This record gives sequence, structure tokens and C-alpha cells, in this order.
Amino acid sequence: MTKIYSSTTKPHLMLTQSLKTLVFLFVALSALAQTPPQPDNEYNLIPFPARFSGGAGRFSLSNSTRILAAAKDPAQQAAAQLLANQLKLTSGLPIAVAAPTPALLKGRNIVFEKHTEGRCGPEGYTLRVTPDGVRVTAETPKGYFYAVQTLMQLLPSAVYGNVPAPSANWSMPACDLLDRPRFAYRGLMLDVSRHFMPASFIKKFIDVMAMQKMNTFHWHLTDDQGWRIEIKKYPKLTQVGSQRSETLIGHYAENYPQQYDGKPYGGFYTQEQIKDVVRYAAARHVTIVPEVELPGHALAALAAYPELGCEPSKGYAVGTRWGVIRDVYCPSDKTFSFIQDVLTEVMALFPGKYIHIGGDECPKDAWKNSAFCQALIKKLKLKNEEELQSYFIQRVEKFVNSKGRAIIGWDEILEGGLAPNATVMSWRGIQGGIEAAKQKHNVVMTPGQFCYLDKYQADPATEPLTIGGYLPLEKVYTYEPVPTELAASEQKFIQGVQGNIWTEYIKTPDAVEYMAFPRAVALAEIGWTPAGPRNFEDFTTRLKTHLQRLDRKQVNYAKRLLDVRAETQFTGEGAATPGQLQVRLGKLDTDSKIYFTTNGKEPRVDASTEYIAPITLTKTTTIRAITVPANDKPFSETFYIHRAKGKPYTYVGNVPGDDGRKKLTDGQVASSPKDDRPWVQVGGADIQLTIDLGEVKPVTKVSLSFLKKVMFGVLPPKSVEVALSREGDSFKEAIAQPINEPLEGPWRIVPAVADFKTARARYIRVTVKNYGNVPNDPTNERSGRPASLAIDEVIVE
Repeated sequence: MTKIYSSTTKPHLMLTQSLKTLVFLFVALSALAQTPPQPDNEYNLIPFPARFSGGAGRFSLSNSTRILAAAKDPAQQAAAQLLANQLKLTSGLPIAVAAPTPALLKGRNIVFEKHTEGRCGPEGYTLRVTPDGVRVTAETPKGYFYAVQTLMQLLPSAVYGNVPAPSANWSMPACDLLDRPRFAYRGLMLDVSRHFMPASFIKKFIDVMAMQKMNTFHWHLTDDQGWRIEIKKYPKLTQVGSQRSETLIGHYAENYPQQYDGKPYGGFYTQEQIKDVVRYAAARHVTIVPEVELPGHALAALAAYPELGCEPSKGYAVGTRWGVIRDVYCPSDKTFSFIQDVLTEVMALFPGKYIHIGGDECPKDAWKNSAFCQALIKKLKLKNEEELQSYFIQRVEKFVNSKGRAIIGWDEILEGGLAPNATVMSWRGIQGGIEAAKQKHNVVMTPGQFCYLDKYQADPATEPLTIGGYLPLEKVYTYEPVPTELAASEQKFIQGVQGNIWTEYIKTPDAVEYMAFPRAVALAEIGWTPAGPRNFEDFTTRLKTHLQRLDRKQVNYAKRLLDVRAETQFTGEGAATPGQLQVRLGKLDTDSKIYFTTNGKEPRVDASTEYIAPITLTKTTTIRAITVPANDKPFSETFYIHRAKGKPYTYVGNVPGDDGRKKLTDGQVASSPKDDRPWVQVGGADIQLTIDLGEVKPVTKVSLSFLKKVMFGVLPPKSVEVALSREGDSFKEAIAQPINEPLEGPWRIVPAVADFKTARARYIRVTVKNYGNVPNDPTNERSGRPASLAIDEVIVE
């Protein structure tokens, strides 16, 4: 405060007062110099609020800070106590919940109040932070809970720990926001049938979901490879159905014949454990959707009660391999009685609206071969087995509806006619969701190309084994759940978005976390924030702070933000410097630095080149690189420069997998059978292609590779012929060689080389003979079918 003196003030008093002022300023500045500097206001919130504005200054917690909540409002009390408990644990400050009084309301405190303006909705809240206090309003318990999640993200990451961190800056930046979700359904699915996860981990998984404002946990509890939920009326479901005799080694297509580990595997949740998890989730406002698969993916149940199948004398056993298994429930009255009994116990355990009944990947072979099923089709005047599946689903739905619940199923439940009140989970792309919405059914979007978190998220050669496919973080973040094909009146049926984690190749909780996060973080933001353009760079900036929170919660997330990635541009004929390759290195994190080598040595900060500009290569070179800060997987890639690099080529016939005519001369050479991206695959036919080098050049060697994945029907060729021509009308100097690759053994890349020594040519013709049919083998789903060919880069030297 500035003091104003009158003209009658005596001079010596003015001087004394001035000295006092100078002393006060000196003391104040000295104290300020000893106070830790306040951090710049940053708002690394995930998901980012719907409406937001930053402010000046910060609100600091102190020994006197109180959290004020109405004593008679349990929703306020629960949220306030949640915040207070975590702050007392981590800040070391004696922060407690108190009832609001006029004096406390005037103080610098955190205040929870009832929202009365009708702007928040069932999950929204308002939050205002100023240097003088914090005000939270909401209409529901969920709103208060989500406000606390945002408050914690405004605080230092140490708030997510389980030990005191008194040296952290316990303050939060000023801001003003009104926040509510775009979608009502924001979920993650975890498959515990293929590999069982303990209940303690399920709780941790739900914790991490809740901190990102995800509200639905889809628990995939039954499948061919294991029944994981105790059903009192049918004890053999867990006595028999939860145990498999052994498990497939490696990937489904990795070995031919397939190999097994010979080790029994099992596990299930008791009903008491499930009740405990349900209570735990409810306290975090996460609804659990249980999934009991039908009519397919039922082998574990059939092993326990074979009378439920179409061939009771067959001798069913719990599945030991992955993929689609052709044994399914028989649609008999006995089966429906069983399903109703099971679902009755399931509904008693899970109070949520939805019961997931699967409905996907139901082969019709058993029904086609069943006299009972064929007679039932005639009796019900159905057209085919697809309509029999619809009858099955609708009969189950009628029972579930009678209990006041609703079914949700994968998009195959559309086949043969959709059950009247069903919600569709669209996984085979977006078309199922579009069809269901047009039929005025609710939809949860979960298409595999954006939402299947069991796919590779970085270079497959360096990643843990997965089912296949490639889904990096940046692609997840581009997903828009509402298809443009829907009219405005149809868009309202899109209820939300879900990420799926299937565990055929994910064996442990740590592995689940690695695959789920941070890609699930991107989905959380997609499900919450309003529609509109997204800034991925801004998201990754906020994500880096969010990963520090996951560190505090000891989540084993994938550290792919720092991965080095390469893009190439080839300077072809006519360029100022023809035959050169420019390699651009980049990463998702814009703050770190890259150091690289081109001499084969491992890069080091003190002995390598910092990446500043594109690297120019004139010969085949391996680039190795690291980042600082360091990630856990250094970069290494060989870039191939050869005479056919970037050259055009033509096929005889149609090759739909290579419409751009670039894959075989793009310089990307497969280094692992795990990586599907470099390959051109042709089913049931030979391949003949001709490359145009642009002019006559020396040709000393032509190399190419083929993929062997027998269990996927991808076989090496019978033979390869490479022929040369100068004019393009007649080919000679052909070199033909048989490919004598045994089908037995592990998947692998099969090379072929034609050595010409001193030839010259402009055109190179490659003819590859298809193997024929996949050998007959009862263990191979593709047995007897036409084989596919997969061919990689044609390297011309």
C-alpha cells in the first residue's frame, strides 16, 4: 500500500518514514530472492477441457488451506475427501475437508459448490482457479470427480505418487473452465480370456482410466481359450473351462507345424473378487461392461458342458491356439436355459446397463452340418444360418431386456437382422457403425485401424510380438468417431469410442500397460473433447507431462515419443545430383536432440553428429541414431540405393495390393517377418513385373525376397526367373532358379538372387511362380486353399 502524506507533515518525519519504506522494500526483496521462482503457467491437461481460458498468477497450497464441501452433500464430500487424501499424502500439508463457513469462504481455500445454471450436464463441471482460491461446481457426483481429476493435473506430477514430496511447488495456475464430455461412452476393453490378469491389476487399470476421464471398462471374460468368471450354478465352467492344457508358442503363423509349450494355464475371478472390483470401479465412476461370448468363441464352455454343442460326443477341449475356432453353441432349448442361467448370475454381479454378448466371428459350419439346426431353420422359416444367428441373438436379447438391461455386441450382430434394442460395437471398420446408426441403433465406434491397441506401435522388428498391423500414436489421435456418411439426425446414435486390447500375445500386466498407454490417452482425449481440428504437436507437449504422472503411478507405458523416424526422398534422373537419397530424421517430441552415425558405429553424444538437416546418401548405408533425452530403443535402419530405386514398373494382370506401383522399388526392405508393411501380396496367382530403369545400364545382380508364413497361407514361390532387355520387346539372358525352401519350420524371409556379372539392360522382367495350394493339414485353417505370394523390394545392382 502506498502512503500519502499531507503538506503539513514535518520533513524529518518524512525522512524517517522514507527510511522505513526502504528497509521494508529491502527485506521484501531479500525474502523474494530466497523464495523459489514460480513456474510459468502451463496447462498440460489431458483430455483438454471443452471450454478453457488461462489466467494470471497461481493459487498456492499452504498449511491453512482447507477443502470446503457441504456436509449433507455426499457427492461433494466424496470428491473433496479424495483430493484431500492425495494432497495430505504427497504434499505433506495438513489439508483437510471442512464445512463451509462465512469466514472460510472468504479465505484462500478450495470450495466445492452445487452448480445451479444447468450448464454442466451429467459429467461436467466448472472450475475457476485464482491466486485467492479455487471454486468447483458440478451437478452430479461424476462432475465433482472429474473436476478433481483436472485439479490434480494442474498440480505437480508428484501428486500422483504415494510418498511425500514437500520440495515440489504445490501451486496451480490460474484458469477458468467449463468442461463436459463430447461422448457418453469412453471406454477400454481388456481381454482376460487369452491371458488372465489378476484382480489387483484390473483395479490399477481402472485407476488409470479414471484419471483420464474414461468411464467404461469392457471386461472380456469368456472365450475359446478360457472362461474367467465363477458361475455358481455351473461349477465346471471354472473347474474345466478356465484351464487349458497348453498354449501356442509364438505367433499363430510363426511355426509350421505350430508348436506348444506343454504347460497348463488357467485362472478365474471368484464372484467375491468381481464384486470387489465392481465396487472399486463405481467409486471412480467407471461402469464395467461384462462380456460373455455367444454363439461363437464358446469352446471353453463346450469343454465344460459338451451337451451345449452340436456334436456332444466330439470331445471338446479348451482352446490352446488363437484364431477363429469352428465349434459354437447349438441353438437348443438346453443352450438357451444355460445362457439365461449364466446371464442371471452375471447381471447380479454387474449393475450397469449393458451386457456384452459378443456375437462376432461365429462360423456356421457346425450349424450347416447339424440336422437339428437345419430342422430349426425350416421350423422358424429362416432363410439361412445368418438368420439363425440373428434368431439366437434376438432370443438372448429378449431375456436380457426382460431383466431391465440391454445387450451390446460386435458388428456381426447386424448379420441376418439386428436385434430390436441392441447397441452395436463397430470393429470391422466403420461400416457396421454406419449401418446401425442409419437403423437408429446406438453405436460405440471401435474400428480396428484406429482402436485396436494390440497392434504394433513402432517398428515391428524392435517391438514385442503382437498380432500384427501397425497403429502408431499419431494415427490413433487422428481418429474421428462420427462418420461423415451419417446425416445430422443420425450422428446422435454414435455414443462414443473404445480402445481394445486383445491378449493373445500380451501375457503380463506390464505388457498390457505397454500396449495400452499412451495410445489409450489419445483415445481418452478423442472421447472427451469437442469435435473439431486437433493439434498433435500440442497433444504431445501435454502428453510429456502426463507421462510423468504415469511414472508416479508406476505404469509401464511405451516410450515411443522419443523414437527416431525416417523419411526418404530419392533424387532420380534429371535431378541436379541424380542417384542420391535424402534421409530426414524426426520424432514426435520436438524438444529432444538426435545424434547419428553412418559408419556402422553406435552413436554417442560426444562422438557423433547432431542431426540438423537431411542426410544425403550416395550408396547403401546404415544410419544409427539416438535421442537426448534417451529413449529405450536406439534407431538403426539400412537405406538401399540401387539402380531400380524409385523406378516405375508394370505388372501383367491386376495386383490390388500395389496400386501405386511403388512398393517394390521404394528402398524399404523388410527386416522381419513381423512387419507386413513392405510386402506386396498376391493371392492364388503368379507374379510377372517389368521394371524400367530409364536407360540402358550395367546390371550385375538382381535380388529380391519372399515371405514364408505357412499358417497364413503365404508360401515361398516354386521358382523365380529374371530376364533382361535393352529395348523392352525381347528378353534374354534369363536366369531361372527353383526355390527349394522347406515349408516346415519358422516363418522367415526367403531370398533369391540372379547374378549377371557383366550384363547391360534397361528393362528387367521378374516372373514368380506361385506355389499352388496350401498343403492339406487339419491344423491349418487355410489348408487346401490357393497359396499367396508375398514379394519385397527388387534390388538391381
